[in-house]
Amino acid sequence: MPRHAQSQALHDRRQPLPATSWPLLAWGNGRSYGDSCQNTDGTLLLTRGLDRFIAFDTATGVLRCEAGVTLGEILALCVPRGWFLPVTPGTQFATVGGAIANDVHGKNHHARGSFGDHVRSMHLRRSDGEYDVAPRDPLFAATVGGLGLTGLVTDATLQLMPVDGPWMAVESLRFDTLDGFFALSAESSAFEYSVAWIDCAARGRQLGRGHFLRASHAPRGAAGRLPGRPLAMPVTPPVSLVNRLSLRAFNALYYHRQRRPSVRSTQHYQPYFYPLDGIRDWNRMYGRRGFLQHQCVVPPTSARDAIPALLTEISRSGQGSFLAVLKEFGDRAAPGLLSFARPGTTLALDFPRSAAAFALLDRLDAIVGEAGGALYPAKDARMSPQLFRAGFPALDAFVPHIDPAFSSSFWRRVMETP
Repeated sequence: MPRHAQSQALHDRRQPLPATSWPLLAWGNGRSYGDSCQNTDGTLLLTRGLDRFIAFDTATGVLRCEAGVTLGEILALCVPRGWFLPVTPGTQFATVGGAIANDVHGKNHHARGSFGDHVRSMHLRRSDGEYDVAPRDPLFAATVGGLGLTGLVTDATLQLMPVDGPWMAVESLRFDTLDGFFALSAESSAFEYSVAWIDCAARGRQLGRGHFLRASHAPRGAAGRLPGRPLAMPVTPPVSLVNRLSLRAFNALYYHRQRRPSVRSTQHYQPYFYPLDGIRDWNRMYGRRGFLQHQCVVPPTSARDAIPALLTEISRSGQGSFLAVLKEFGDRAAPGLLSFARPGTTLALDFPRSAAAFALLDRLDAIVGEAGGALYPAKDARMSPQLFRAGFPALDAFVPHIDPAFSSSFWRRVMETP
């Protein structure tokens, strides 16, 4: 079991990192799904207490805050003042430090890139000293997406983007095939955000059907329904509520809920960006054994073959999740050496944890590897060292920047080190 160092001590830069308790690893708000923020037999630096806003220029949108501040706390401060995070993942409960360490992406990679593209600087505490790191520094590219292995980020300066308010102008378009998805993606570049829900239980002629959501921030004066109080999963059932029968029934109902080809609406940013945040303890629906997530990206040259192959394998297995996400990344260079987001198509699904799920994920890995793709370390609990190395070709350039005092369960697993 890991030991813990409370974040109150991390405020004082005069105090050295706890060198007698190596290896170290920062723990933000625990929103990674695998072992990238686990540190068995090491020490976790609990950074959630690094929660102070240091400076905010409301004229330029430049915000400096500590690494334990959550994205939701930033939005609560900045949206009423006309600013928004240029990149946000699917949960507002991630911390700034975690967003940097995983170089998180959102629904607008084609327009804004990933989180690291909007970090102007950060302060990094390492076992050999302290560093103010800017994008021109080699240590910056190693820290962005570096899985917390280059040291402890204590604070960061971010560039926000202007918005007129909290509302989103959203268009939902139904598509029947993967060709329809790719066509909608190609014609939606003018929208700030685009993503698709896909029916992972469909097969045969229905394979690849889903809903394509594209949106932009609504102009001043727009209004819609305010988000209600969060729902909750009150108990953890003894078995997963996500199974072959419930999955097929839910997905069929969800696909047919929209009868018209296109529906437009005005939505608050919270349910648009963070649908699962509206259900407290949503992970309980997977039962006591929990779930595994598989998020991959495959390059443009192989996406039209690899994505249907993945969906066919998933549908054949009878496994999957209610929220299956399909998205095309933009043609943008990544800011980090180990950044996951890159040109190509990404597919993400949750699977109830079981022996059958592990076997299925091995088969999906084979398709991803053959396509020249990669898995997302922030969502992984079991990828092979071989697939990790193949998916991140800048690995050798990254390794020299690792702080020898820092490590993680993920890193030791994929690098096959004790």
